[in-house]
Amino acid sequence: MTSETTSAGTPRRLCLFLAHYSAVLLGCGATCIRLTKNVERIAASFGYRAEITIMPRHVHLSVTDSQGTDVVTAIESVPQTGISFALNTELSRLSWATADSGLSLEECSRQFDDIVRTTGSRHSRTTELLLASAANAAFCRLFGGDAIAMAVVLAATMAGYYIKQLMLGRHIDLRLTVIVCAFVSSVISAADSLFSLGTTPAIALGTSVLYLVPGIPFLNSFSDLLYRHYICAFSRFVDAVVLTCCLSAGLCAGMAAMNSGMF
Repeated sequence: MTSETTSAGTPRRLCLFLAHYSAVLLGCGATCIRLTKNVERIAASFGYRAEITIMPRHVHLSVTDSQGTDVVTAIESVPQTGISFALNTELSRLSWATADSGLSLEECSRQFDDIVRTTGSRHSRTTELLLASAANAAFCRLFGGDAIAMAVVLAATMAGYYIKQLMLGRHIDLRLTVIVCAFVSSVISAADSLFSLGTTPAIALGTSVLYLVPGIPFLNSFSDLLYRHYICAFSRFVDAVVLTCCLSAGLCAGMAAMNSGMF
């Protein structure tokens, strides 16, 4: 984001920056209440008041001076950045740093660009793949799966999650990605029952797709509902339900392809 250097354009520059900041923060999975507080905190640090309307795919933001005589409005589309706790946290820290340290708008904008550019590259895709696979295998154990089932779920999750990384990296639709990943994971996990490898094949099959469950959208929709952001709450809930249906479709397709079932 480029910034103008004239102080006369401060309200306009601040509004454009906050609109972009809000859109990125919403896109990476922030709740509406966190977004609102962060934006108001940054605006207040520059002596302005921010009013924000959060829609499912757009952010409508107005910046007003203390006298209410200078009002600037901007609308920004929400980018599909994917859920990122790291980006969410760093952008929230930026709002506190701006308020506590008195950062200039130019410095705040520069740090924002650095955070967006570098946060995603700090974590190895291989490490993420291994940790997600190990976590899903641990879920299998929590549900009563034996060692063989855990190993099968580990392999199924690694294959599905790797495909998920590849597809999302190529900006393929998330719904199609979930269907394909669920299908691949369920096909691999069906080996437990087809080859009689363990005593808990149904648990292996059922837990092999848990890494695709949209838990964060469900939780965010509930949080938005509590704080009366009803439109965003409903939108996030519907998105989560659609992804859950895609997961189920992929799982059922895999079970049908392998002539396998959980019951």
